[in-house]
Amino acid sequence: MADELLFEGLKVVDVGSWIAAPTCATILADMGADVVKIEPPDGDAYRNYYLLPVSPNSDINFTWTLDNRNKRSMMLNLKTEAGKQVLHDLVKACDVYITNQPLAMRRALGLTHEDLQPLNPRMVYASLTAYGEKGPERDRESFDVVAYWSRSGLMNQMRHKGIEPVQAMGGMGDHPTGIALYGSIVTALLRRERTGMGGKAHTSLLANGLWSASCYAQAAWADADFSEMAPQRLTTAIYQAADGRWIQFSMLRSVEEFDLVLVLLGHVEWLADERFATHEDRLENYEILTDMIRAAIVEKTSAEWMELFRDNGINIALVAEFPDLPNDPQVLANDMAPEAPADMEMTRVVRDPINVDGVARVGPRKAPAPGEHSEEILGEMGYSAEQIALLKADGIV
Repeated sequence: MADELLFEGLKVVDVGSWIAAPTCATILADMGADVVKIEPPDGDAYRNYYLLPVSPNSDINFTWTLDNRNKRSMMLNLKTEAGKQVLHDLVKACDVYITNQPLAMRRALGLTHEDLQPLNPRMVYASLTAYGEKGPERDRESFDVVAYWSRSGLMNQMRHKGIEPVQAMGGMGDHPTGIALYGSIVTALLRRERTGMGGKAHTSLLANGLWSASCYAQAAWADADFSEMAPQRLTTAIYQAADGRWIQFSMLRSVEEFDLVLVLLGHVEWLADERFATHEDRLENYEILTDMIRAAIVEKTSAEWMELFRDNGINIALVAEFPDLPNDPQVLANDMAPEAPADMEMTRVVRDPINVDGVARVGPRKAPAPGEHSEEILGEMGYSAEQIALLKADGIV
């Protein structure tokens, strides 16, 4: 049936924090799943991320809304037996359990796959770790800026010659890793449909960083020589225009196209320069040529260059700045950021890149307040008003 909510009726318990694992649960929620987010008594620390100096200034908690929309929140003290019993009751009825708790913590709390699987053999237990489920560093904690970005080799490669490695933006590895965990869960659900049994689905930040870097990283297993590897600037030519904006040349497929660029820059004489006579000569003298192009590009604004190069069939792009995105026609035409309801206090909200025609989404709803739905969820589980009151009085929920 067209516009079907594919995961309507799917019960998901999100025992994740910060970004990668909760983002995976958000994708399921967007497609109709009932996601219960379990938070500790003091709430998920990610609720405060938008206040950090690394974030743009805003009075709206945009990061929490981004990654935890369409969920219900229950605050639960898992360090108590009563709290773990409530979680066990949720597990018994759920289809998917998502966690990125450190493995050592899971063992201490009795929340490993081996602990919970007997409660519900049909459950898919989705595990996200920093460095993988096995090996000497399986218990190490980390964020994506290290496990995904640095450990995979991406951080070292993404810099120009003579420049120190650049730190990644927060969430840059978490969000694609959330997609991988989602793919693992959907694969496990398909297996369950065929066999009737659940199982463990898992991925790690390191595995996803390695996958992202694999066009280069694979060469290490081919005994490649990295010492003569070209600097990153050769693969993406970026230049600053007179208005301070950057433009990017890409997919210049032939010597003829590159020659046309030099002509459009107003320096046809460079074609006769013996330092740039052949493709090999240009590579050898790329630093000299780059500096010359920089000096030419800065003479006009980015809009002037964009018009000139596009009118002549040169593939060029304006390097986007985040404030450009709300007016990007491609983003809007492809519904990459659907309209948000008024109570989100934002006009639109970025969604995941998964698209299947005929599979609908519920549309973004505001992210929950801490423990907003605790009583509601407990009531649905069959807890009486008296039991709920006692759990609240004891600080369990």
